[in-house]
Amino acid sequence: MSTPAILTEPIEANLVLSLNDQVVRVVEAALLTTSEPLTINDLKKLFEGNIDKKMLHESLTILDEKWCNSGIELVLVAGGWRFQSKPEMQIFLDRLNPQRPPRYSRAVMETLAIIAYRQPVTRGDIEEIRGVAVSTQVIKTLESRGWIETIGQREIPGKPYLYATTRHFLDDLNLQSLEQLPSLENFNSLNISAEEKLNDQRIDQESGESSIHESI
Repeated sequence: MSTPAILTEPIEANLVLSLNDQVVRVVEAALLTTSEPLTINDLKKLFEGNIDKKMLHESLTILDEKWCNSGIELVLVAGGWRFQSKPEMQIFLDRLNPQRPPRYSRAVMETLAIIAYRQPVTRGDIEEIRGVAVSTQVIKTLESRGWIETIGQREIPGKPYLYATTRHFLDDLNLQSLEQLPSLENFNSLNISAEEKLNDQRIDQESGESSIHESI
């Protein structure tokens, strides 16, 4: 199959467009209508693998420039590329849905902070750091939110489960990797400052950076 034939029937009415213009339009449509971030490999599937990564990156650059002066932006998170509303738009979008995201309990956020910064950890590790027992409900809350997952078991008596954060956790915080988390050196203690920072950052991201589907 020759390269120009990659986009045939679906865009046949727009043959006046160059191949690169057509690729940009397809990528744009996919990103504007998807509910989850798309990786480069996901975008390649749009063209049955017949478009190289260089052209896709060029298309993403074009889209980034195209939308830079609008109320939405193209961003890269751990799960891939996505469109989302800019933080300064949230004051207006809240008028459509004034409910703020739920604020989780201190126990939940402390546990999440420990897992995020010390992963992989067992329930016993968390309890040793916090100094109190970790309830099953706390773990279930984080798992149901999609922020943590079991990645194995530690080879010690009892074989306790090992917990780590997920890609979804990074996506919700608008991060590409764990290295972008605030450094623990900036905090006085793990039990207070780190978990409060995570809570504040989560609230900011969930309330200030809604997806494009929630804003148009």
